Amino acid sequence: MSIIKLNSSKEQLEVAKGGLLDRRKFLTSSASFLSIAAASVAASTLSSTAAARVFESHPKHMKTPGVPSEIYGKPSKYESHVGRLPEHVYSSNIITAAFTPIDQLNGIITPAGLHFVVHHSGIPDIEPTNHQFMIHGLVNKPLKWSVEALLNYPMVSRVHFLECAGNSGPNAIADSPMDMTCGAIHGQISGSLWTGIPLKYLLDEAGIKPSAKWAMCEGADAGNHVRNIPLQKLYDDAIIALYQNGERIRPDQGYPMRLFVPGYEGNMNVKWLHRMEISDTPSQSKDEQSLYADIMANGKVKQYSFNMEVKSVITKPSGKQQLPIPGFYEISGFAWSGRGKVKAVEVSADGGKTWAQANLEGPIMSKAMTRFTIPWKWSGKKAILVSRAIDEFGNTQPTREDWISRYARFSHGHNNSINSWLVSNDGKVSNFYV
Repeated sequence: MSIIKLNSSKEQLEVAKGGLLDRRKFLTSSASFLSIAAASVAASTLSSTAAARVFESHPKHMKTPGVPSEIYGKPSKYESHVGRLPEHVYSSNIITAAFTPIDQLNGIITPAGLHFVVHHSGIPDIEPTNHQFMIHGLVNKPLKWSVEALLNYPMVSRVHFLECAGNSGPNAIADSPMDMTCGAIHGQISGSLWTGIPLKYLLDEAGIKPSAKWAMCEGADAGNHVRNIPLQKLYDDAIIALYQNGERIRPDQGYPMRLFVPGYEGNMNVKWLHRMEISDTPSQSKDEQSLYADIMANGKVKQYSFNMEVKSVITKPSGKQQLPIPGFYEISGFAWSGRGKVKAVEVSADGGKTWAQANLEGPIMSKAMTRFTIPWKWSGKKAILVSRAIDEFGNTQPTREDWISRYARFSHGHNNSINSWLVSNDGKVSNFYV
């Protein structure tokens, strides 16, 4: 596998086999005057006569006054097809999930109404005046706070991703690639602006005893979801999140408050948080002993898998999409790392034989989704699109073969292996293994 660098003396655009192009040269070349999505919508050419008549007839919306704004705005009715995807593999009355349609979104912020969700016992209806948060255990002064009291504390706002440990599970356990959309396979990932109280303020107020090492964090849902988290992480960058994307967090995101631990697997960001017991050892909760333990290939159990590792996925073009005709397109996707910033993303159009470096759109933030793009000229022949991300510490996405060699065949958590899409001769895009 090699990365092909541009030979400036030849002034060529192609930087890797399969039609991947140098972005800077592409934007300054004659190709930039073509539509990137050349096949999707062609511009109409007007004759001078037609141009003169262009304003003779106006559409109805230009002749009729519109409606007033609503108290709480919502998307256009013409975008009603964009919604969360129900998950059918393990959904039941006990565990339910809905995925973010990441292949239909852009930017790095997920609208709150499209943020993925996983519930163990449904969404509780919590009246905020009946909810309190308590810290007790190995502390000098056990304390309780009302929601109203916490809303008066100093807060911070940070952009971070949240990813379920089971994201990309279908590509981990299925022997053959399942023909699904990008959102259906990889949609348990979302990015938001989270606002809340640094947890260290509340821990210091309670007074942590020297022997304390762990915190048992419990939600107020019917399943009493519990995760044990190292105290050091809570002091580092954890917050009690009260707002998401500028508004109070929604019920399916933990209203009236949730724990947010940046970069850690989704289930550790306990929703409807109401209790934190400080201890010297983890409590071995039911959730982390079973559902969120990783079974390794040698039969051993990896119980505490905190960080979501470096990962990327191409969202456009991706599964079940269609390229109408050969031409210029933009390959686009997300990259993220639970350990820090994304340093680089490499893209291949020939299944990983040759690679080109993609453009990273700013801002590039720690433990946040980063958008990458690269121009691509599809020749109309079979192509295999692949991306791999590298974070600031040099961690790189493994191949699928490397990843599954380390885990039991039925294990699906923390799958950060390289994903690929097959573009057939007729432009159909489908899930693929390389």
